[in-house]
Amino acid sequence: MPGQAGASEKFNAADWLVDRHLREGRGERVAVAGVDRKLTYEELAGGVNRFGSALRDLGIEPGDRVLLVLPDSPEFLFCFLGTIKVGAVAVPVNPLARPADFSHYASDSGAKLAVVHFESTQKAAEGFRKSTNPPRVLSAGPEAKQEEALETLLTQSSAACEPQLTRADDIAFYLYTSGSGGTPKAALHRHGHMRVTSQCFAKHVLAIRPEDVTFSVSKLFFAYGLGNGLTFPLSVGAATVLLPAKPSPEIVFATLREHRPTLFFSVPTIYGLLLQSGGGTKEDFGSVRLAVSAGEALPAEIFQRFREKFDLEIVDGIGTTEMLHIFISNRPGRAKAGCLGAVVPGYRARVVGEDGEDSSEGEIGNLWVKGESAFAGYWNQPALTASAKQDDWVVTGDKFYRDKDGDYYYCGRSDDMLKVSGLWVSPLEVENALLSHTAVNEAAVVGQKTFDGLTRIVSFVVLAQGVEGTQDMDSALKEHVSNLLPRYKCPESIEFVDGLPKTATGKIQRYKLREQCLTK
Repeated sequence: MPGQAGASEKFNAADWLVDRHLREGRGERVAVAGVDRKLTYEELAGGVNRFGSALRDLGIEPGDRVLLVLPDSPEFLFCFLGTIKVGAVAVPVNPLARPADFSHYASDSGAKLAVVHFESTQKAAEGFRKSTNPPRVLSAGPEAKQEEALETLLTQSSAACEPQLTRADDIAFYLYTSGSGGTPKAALHRHGHMRVTSQCFAKHVLAIRPEDVTFSVSKLFFAYGLGNGLTFPLSVGAATVLLPAKPSPEIVFATLREHRPTLFFSVPTIYGLLLQSGGGTKEDFGSVRLAVSAGEALPAEIFQRFREKFDLEIVDGIGTTEMLHIFISNRPGRAKAGCLGAVVPGYRARVVGEDGEDSSEGEIGNLWVKGESAFAGYWNQPALTASAKQDDWVVTGDKFYRDKDGDYYYCGRSDDMLKVSGLWVSPLEVENALLSHTAVNEAAVVGQKTFDGLTRIVSFVVLAQGVEGTQDMDSALKEHVSNLLPRYKCPESIEFVDGLPKTATGKIQRYKLREQCLTK
């Protein structure tokens, strides 16, 4: 199976993703197709080299961390790839984070330098002031201060930058988990991991080729988005479309029409919004040969409605920050609604029961996964690392079961699973039942402990535009679910809300809904 040829081999991910194409005569190929501006591989290499040279001029050494607070843009590519090219460690984070988050990122990573987009300057500066060792800051973007501007630095730096002689198992970047249930922690990834995901998921599921144009709604600071918008297209000399703005349905449809991508990556929340908007046509997706979903389980209702409206199958899969990208996925032309498909070549998976043994067919258990892209550990978190890694297996914290065909079905996070009347209930199953009602746009299910220690099911529902959360609607939804599911799986209470709390990557923060239940 292709992957890392050897952990100790000389390998620099930036050299492999960019310089290799120049050596092999592909410098004039388009690397970035938009939205900000187009770049060839030769122009991309120039930006990467100039930033790498600037880092060396600033005294950044191999192993030093560089915090990247940037939107999806050519500057993100320059800084991320330039950092790892000189052997330093790139730490991309959400540019829309809160000051407290920036304080945590700076203190936890120990970054010596931060590159901050001007729109994030105020919040980042507030957070850095409260960090234990504030990093030096370079400003990026058209309104950056000239004395410490990224653009000025790139102009003054050398376009010649030899790659650091790193190894495949050297640390290249940190990715902070989405923090859906607590303080974000940094997963450490190696140079070789980007090649592994390219030669596993991108090759065997996407069948990516140089002629492809990728467009990822998920952002580059997120593991899923990093693969979609950077690693995979650059691995084969293809082009990427970078979208700095928030992905509203109008912007997504306009981008599809203008840049005609062949591979489209998104999360269930955005797929749902595209359907809810009422806009878009089959022609908008006419160039797309494959639509991919991850980040959160794709509701069967969205899968079916999207296929009906846009004549396009969504290939759903699951990956984690710890594994860098998708390791279980449906296959093009064979995707099943509500199913995550089979293990991606290069990975192994187990569904493990509470007794530590493999679960039987149809039995819910804990998902463990193994593969060469598995994270090296959590930064400065040895206890958490030990609990998440069992020998070479990564304990994902997700509940799954397998069917007779060997396909995998997601049931929910371990913390989100409910035990009602002594039986396991997947919140996803109840949510899908609610979503199948035409009045429901979004739904989230949590458990609420009663005074006698039992669990009752509570549903939070976002109704379609123009629909009111009346008592009659409450009764109608409960009756609808009762016609689809056994009684013990039906919600006892429905709360109508304007929106659901989500992470920056689109995951529903059910722990916040559980907290809300406690206050009632």
